[in-house]
Amino acid sequence: MPRKEKKTKRDIGKKEIRRMLYDIFSANPNEHFNYKQLAQRLGIKNMNAKQLIMTVLYEMKNDNMLSEESTGQFKFKISTVYVTGIIDLTAKGTAYLVSDECKEDVFIPQVGLNHALNGDKVKVLLYARSSRRRPEGEVVEILERKKETFVGIIQCSKQYAFLVPTGKQLPYDIFIPLNELNGAKDGEKAIVKITEWPENQKNPIGKVLQVLGTPGDNDTEMNAIMAEFELPVQFPTTVEKAAKKIKDAIPEEEIKNRKDFRDITTFTIDPKDAKDFDDALSFRKLKNGNYEVGIHIADVSFYVTPDSTLDKEAYNRATSVYLVDRTIPMLPEHLSNGLCSLRPNEEKLCFSAVFELNENAEVIKQWFGRTVIKSDRRFTYEEAQAMIEGEDGDFKTEIITLNDLAQKLRAARFQNGAIAFDRIEVRFDIDEKGKPTGVYFKRSKEANKLIEEFMLLANKKVAERIGKTKEGQKAKTFVYRIHEQPNTEKLEDFGRFIAKFGYKIRTTSPRQLSSSMNKLMEDVQNRPEQNMIETLAIRTMAKAVYSTVNVGHYGLAFDYYSHFTSPIRRYPDVMTHRLLQRYLDGGRSANAEKYEEMCKHCSDMEQVASNAERASIKYKQVEFMSDKLGENFMGTISGVTQWGFYVELNDTKCEGLVSINELEGDYYEFDEENYCIVGRHHRKVYQLGDQVLVKVAKANLVARQLDFALVESESKNTTPAVTPQTPASRREKPERKFRRGRRGDAASGRKSGKGNRKKK
Repeated sequence: MPRKEKKTKRDIGKKEIRRMLYDIFSANPNEHFNYKQLAQRLGIKNMNAKQLIMTVLYEMKNDNMLSEESTGQFKFKISTVYVTGIIDLTAKGTAYLVSDECKEDVFIPQVGLNHALNGDKVKVLLYARSSRRRPEGEVVEILERKKETFVGIIQCSKQYAFLVPTGKQLPYDIFIPLNELNGAKDGEKAIVKITEWPENQKNPIGKVLQVLGTPGDNDTEMNAIMAEFELPVQFPTTVEKAAKKIKDAIPEEEIKNRKDFRDITTFTIDPKDAKDFDDALSFRKLKNGNYEVGIHIADVSFYVTPDSTLDKEAYNRATSVYLVDRTIPMLPEHLSNGLCSLRPNEEKLCFSAVFELNENAEVIKQWFGRTVIKSDRRFTYEEAQAMIEGEDGDFKTEIITLNDLAQKLRAARFQNGAIAFDRIEVRFDIDEKGKPTGVYFKRSKEANKLIEEFMLLANKKVAERIGKTKEGQKAKTFVYRIHEQPNTEKLEDFGRFIAKFGYKIRTTSPRQLSSSMNKLMEDVQNRPEQNMIETLAIRTMAKAVYSTVNVGHYGLAFDYYSHFTSPIRRYPDVMTHRLLQRYLDGGRSANAEKYEEMCKHCSDMEQVASNAERASIKYKQVEFMSDKLGENFMGTISGVTQWGFYVELNDTKCEGLVSINELEGDYYEFDEENYCIVGRHHRKVYQLGDQVLVKVAKANLVARQLDFALVESESKNTTPAVTPQTPASRREKPERKFRRGRRGDAASGRKSGKGNRKKK
């Protein structure tokens, strides 16, 4: 049976006393108890423990969980207010309920979780609340499990086995009867499904669904990441068959119904390793001196019809996922790399946005509709960039002109209040066995931005075409990509943090904020703190999501914005194509409730994909550093937590932990207010942004964690940086302030919240 800790009554701490008292009071809501009666029920005879009961009773009274009916006599306060929401688990085992029914997140103590796990949809009973306290409650019903399968390492004994989870979604080992091992051996990595969780048992019971292999092996670990995030390994046979049934030849009658761009100069510009090309640009100069630019997007909706086998699978996946060494596509290869890929010298069906632009890149005319194209050339970003920088090549005049127009579009966007986030992306050189042999950084150059600006133009104008209506008219249901304005409290925290480095932002108006944020991005260029501040700035922003309710896109400074340009890899773009064609044909408004539900699913799956991609990058970073044990590297302190500080290596951007227990020469403590660690006696300070020399102490491939040992620090600090006092309401829940994790993702003041990642 599950392992139990041995503990005497003398050893019982405040948390356990509180849990046991809560159980007694909630089971007997109409009875009164004093500390003596409670001690007797608990079998506690030690006087210190009895005094602890009294202390906890008054704490529970202050928390509005108990009422003191007469001196020393306590009774449970009954609440009948219930709310539903999603569980957000913290590193400490407590949680918050994120609910649209509450203005604030509801704190749930560990004892009140009642087997609820991270991401579960639950019903929570709210405790009676003092006006000065945060809302608290307990889970009374699990309405929907987020996950039932978990990845981990099998541990076997003669009588039983356990799965020790390697992810962060389950803080308990899963008990596995020996007859449910399905061939799994001790030490192997496996996928286990929870089959039962008895009410009074700490550990769930499960069975092995699949053995993944030996921990540390590349395929084992990448398959483990896919399993951890419940990503599909392959397409069902029925889906592959449905794709292969689609004929390659385009029906002649279909071409007749479309605008013909086959004789107009058209080309694609994509990464050198791209296999699918879902967007192309056409270009010609008009007789009036203006330019016609066509943004041609693969017409996936022609091949993938609503409610078909292909459509259901694409919707379930919602997005392609790009792990370091593999792609998990939204559509089968016959579509994504074949029929829908705009390969050169092949006739292809597209959905297009065509604009007439003057020399100032202002839109004079626009047209949206279905087309047929024939790409003349496939360019890589590097080839296009070479021509922009002066080399000769095919269609150089067209590319130079398009680049000039793109720069004007970009300048107008920033003048209107857009924010420039050009993040450094980590990439790996990988050998045939999947082992990383080198690290490099992907940076956007003019060729990348050329494509980006025309894609942004198409997305913006498509959204305006449907959403921008005459006064008194109601806009029809549409799929928007929305990005709300940043939270004021997060901005204040960010402003206090960057002040430590001598930077500042202005928050008096949205325009001032965007211009000062852009200046900040310029000022940190090539500085040691660049990547950290850029990361924090993005996390300060709200998360971009899909919705039928348009609130605009703050980061891009667009009042209307949609996703129209990548239907091969994003399902919302397929939805946009279908709705746009429906309305171009004069159709009625679609069901808003149905499409909003679809938008939420796509937003959720986008976040899953993003988390999986980050996990694969982290794994490859640890693998890359695994043969560099004992070597020294310069790095920047990128995060501070109660268990130590994280260091991001300057040359590879790999991040590892320097444990607070390994710091020598003093007793070090975590200063939560100032994001730093301070020596109690000598006042030596390690804080965000400090340059330190570290050596690689340990590389744990299974846990995807690096451990560093401090060699020396360039920080001369001897006192903590001074920042304004954090409000009491924030100090009450530090576990929320620094993000959850077994050992922690809690770096760089990374605050959790309903949205912390900005994507266009």
